[in-house]
Amino acid sequence: MGLQEISLGGIYLSPLLLFALLGFIATLAVRALLHYGLKRQAPWYEAWFDFSLFVILTAAVTYLFTAFAEAY
Repeated sequence: MGLQEISLGGIYLSPLLLFALLGFIATLAVRALLHYGLKRQAPWYEAWFDFSLFVILTAAVTYLFTAFAEAY
């Protein structure tokens, strides 16, 4: 079936907007855990790491939600 738009008051929104928001929240959580675990000694370029983590987690959330939607 794939991704379908969400109608919100007559305005169609992409489900990727919701997935990106969930990916952003997951990125904040993972980044906080890593900084807590490494005691703020980050051996990476933070901007590139944050962006890459956001892209990976957004793709994972999208995959999980579409796979779950197709199963049911």
